[in-house]
Amino acid sequence: MSALIGEVHEDELPGHESEMEPKPEWRPRYPGSGRLSGKVALVTGADSGIGRATAVLFAREGADVAVLYLCEHEDAAETAQAIRDEGRRAVTIAGDVGDKAFCERAVAQVVEELGGLHVLVNNAGEQHPDKEITDITEEQLRRTFQTNIFGMFFMVQAARPHLSKGAAIVNCTSVTMYQGASELLDYSSTKGAITAFTRSLSENLVKDGIRVNAVAPGPIWTPLNPFGGASPEKLATFGQSTPMGRPGQPNEVAPAFLFLACEDSSYMSGQVLHPNGGTIVNG
Repeated sequence: MSALIGEVHEDELPGHESEMEPKPEWRPRYPGSGRLSGKVALVTGADSGIGRATAVLFAREGADVAVLYLCEHEDAAETAQAIRDEGRRAVTIAGDVGDKAFCERAVAQVVEELGGLHVLVNNAGEQHPDKEITDITEEQLRRTFQTNIFGMFFMVQAARPHLSKGAAIVNCTSVTMYQGASELLDYSSTKGAITAFTRSLSENLVKDGIRVNAVAPGPIWTPLNPFGGASPEKLATFGQSTPMGRPGQPNEVAPAFLFLACEDSSYMSGQVLHPNGGTIVNG
């Protein structure tokens, strides 16, 4: 592990969902219909927020799910239990997606314990607000890119030998890629890279029958924002600038990931879905 990765501390992370009030809404809202029956899915950042909602929804739709997370053990255990409550197998793996060796070990463990890999969801990410570009330290800049985009490259590189025709990759980009965010310069830049990565990877893999798409959420009530991802001023009116006038909930985003992961979207690749409260981004 590099010195940079080793310098990450708990107080710099998105935080624990168990400490949030009000609690995010992550439980699936509808009965499953077997759309991922027999599949194995790996979801990064699945301990809380959008990742948790997606992992549990995948389980409801018949998938066994690997929960990758950094170090929020209590939240990850709750996600795993919710997956098991849906009658599916769950594996929890703690580590840093910004570490290539960890990604390789994690994928190997998933394949060994769950018997394969059919769906990869690259959801893990971090953000740190800064009012001025000069406030962004070199360490923060490197760390944000290491997690948000390097981690996706590392996960796909590790997963690629195990993905065959019919597999799906779904990446998490953001509305900030399309409309910008004055206090999230480094974060927004990584999300632009993720969108380009999604489109380019789609072109690279589509010939092998592997689809690659992305989801670009708007302001969603997850630990990412109240635990340091948004300034107090932004948090006070979080989500109110959307046409719907409110932040979204994780279980309003997870169905977009499900759609792109299953055969309902069999004629889609290189595309982005926008659960963002009605903001028009034309992208």
